[in-house]
Amino acid sequence: MVRKPDGPLRTGFTTGACATAAAAAAAGALLTGEWVDPVEITLPRGQRVMFPLHAHARGPGWARASVIKDAGDDPDVTNGAEIVVTVSSGVADGGIGFVAGAGVGRVTRPGLPVAVGEPAINPVPRQMITQAVSDVAQAAGMPPDFTVEVSVVNGAELAAKTWNPRLGIEGGLSILGTTGIVRPFSCAAWIASIHRGVDVARASGLGHVAGATGATSERVAQAHLGLPDHAMLDMGDFAGGMLKYLRRHPVARVTVAGGFGKLAKLAQGALDLHSGRSQVDFARLAALVPPQQRAAVAGCNTAMQALELAGAPLAQAVARDARRVAAQTVGAGAGIALDIMIVDRAGRIVAEAFAP
Repeated sequence: MVRKPDGPLRTGFTTGACATAAAAAAAGALLTGEWVDPVEITLPRGQRVMFPLHAHARGPGWARASVIKDAGDDPDVTNGAEIVVTVSSGVADGGIGFVAGAGVGRVTRPGLPVAVGEPAINPVPRQMITQAVSDVAQAAGMPPDFTVEVSVVNGAELAAKTWNPRLGIEGGLSILGTTGIVRPFSCAAWIASIHRGVDVARASGLGHVAGATGATSERVAQAHLGLPDHAMLDMGDFAGGMLKYLRRHPVARVTVAGGFGKLAKLAQGALDLHSGRSQVDFARLAALVPPQQRAAVAGCNTAMQALELAGAPLAQAVARDARRVAAQTVGAGAGIALDIMIVDRAGRIVAEAFAP
């Protein structure tokens, strides 16, 4: 488990910002024969920031630079990754073209902000790189006719730890970022990934998706429901982030799967299921069991203890109430059939509640 450091958390930079810096340095060396290190770029909100180069090389018609990504105190899978950009002379009046190098993925499914067949370099990083190399070309009195190849060392291995394979991004990582800044432990990045998962599922014509709180519940739900990888939404603690987006971007059937403790909080109305932001109310849990069990359930220390004491009837009551809260969150107007599946730590389905 990643522990947040004591004291203020340090921000970092996105892969898009790192690629922009490497591209600017490489374009400058290609046009002038000189390396600028560190290299300065402008982020989308106007901040000017400096990046030291990790490595650089130059040859006839090309120049290559790399930057090591510093994600600050965010537990980002790409923290420490080497982002490599090769800028080569392009076709006259051809503008700027992008190529996926080793470790950068290619989009194979619709629903993402980049078209199928394109390198997985998102729109804002493309804009940042285009602006940076155009500025370099203008300063040198040259037209901005470049081919920009972005690579990530060991990117394919790193991508296996991300959502990319599920989203249909094959061969490596995505080059991401909307501000250029990584804000540590931000919920926004996870929720944005959930949204992209919904977008891909809808664009693929899927009529059934499932959001799970963790790896065990996801594995069990996928096998039980027979769903493909891109139908599985890594909901984690962000039930509200998923359900509210589905309200505006509906899928015909949605299954919410998770452990008893997480879904007990959903049943009690919590939409953020993180232990630091919501807790199980054992008095409310006790109201779901027969009178002779109420005092014992109310005195439990953990949700698992309550489940062991009260058994399947309590799990079924929690599933019923969780389905009601989730259905209310998406709203009747969305036309979504909402189901709940509770999975124990051994991977057994202990309760289900289905849309009527």
